[in-house]
Amino acid sequence: MIFVFKTSVKTKKQIKAFKPQIDNILLKGKWNFDLDDCDKILRIESEENVVREIQKLLNIHHFYCEELD
Repeated sequence: MIFVFKTSVKTKKQIKAFKPQIDNILLKGKWNFDLDDCDKILRIESEENVVREIQKLLNIHHFYCEELD
């Protein structure tokens, strides 16, 4: 499955703060940010539905995170 999120993450330095935690959630998945996009897109490929975990993780780090349709 592919999940796409609109976020408020702006820099690679911010991503580094929670990268190990995303890697831990997505043991078999892939993920990346498009920081050039106006919506600061986080794209995830995962066999499992990880929407709630990802939203919770980014919220803990004080970032906005909304799944897009």
